[in-house]
Amino acid sequence: MLRIVVIFIEIIISFLLQTTVFRWFKLAGTVPNMLLILTVAYGFLKGRKAGLFVGIASGLLVDFMYGDLIGITAIIYMVIGYANGYVGKIFNREDKIVPIVLTGFSQFAYFILYYTFNFLLRGRVNIFFYFMTIGLPEIVYTTLIAIIYYRIISFLDVKIDGILKKEA
Repeated sequence: MLRIVVIFIEIIISFLLQTTVFRWFKLAGTVPNMLLILTVAYGFLKGRKAGLFVGIASGLLVDFMYGDLIGITAIIYMVIGYANGYVGKIFNREDKIVPIVLTGFSQFAYFILYYTFNFLLRGRVNIFFYFMTIGLPEIVYTTLIAIIYYRIISFLDVKIDGILKKEA
């Protein structure tokens, strides 16, 4: 129960950081995708189910607040969290570089899927323009912020594991 409460608090904090604080620190007109970093981190650290859960909760929050279609962002985050859970089985969870690289690839996958559902299906086919103006700056910014933010998430996860082991 403690882990679920902490996950919801982290989702709310990540959402608030993404939508308020980082609006003041835009890089090329974009903000880092903090909820994607959180989804990647939980998928990598805790596995497919945790990545799926954090992804769908984060995506639904974004969809309810900003989405035209409810569920598109939730499905994208869910797929990304689930896929990162598979990668977490392959690589050592103590590694600090793999989640950063995963964040970059996940942000690229997010861009492609989001573009497909929100732009391509509406007839806007200039993917190179969208990639250069939105996609690439967001990939770079999110990956750079993930270097710091992933360490915070990982630290909190270790502390929660310690608390849960003491209670058991």
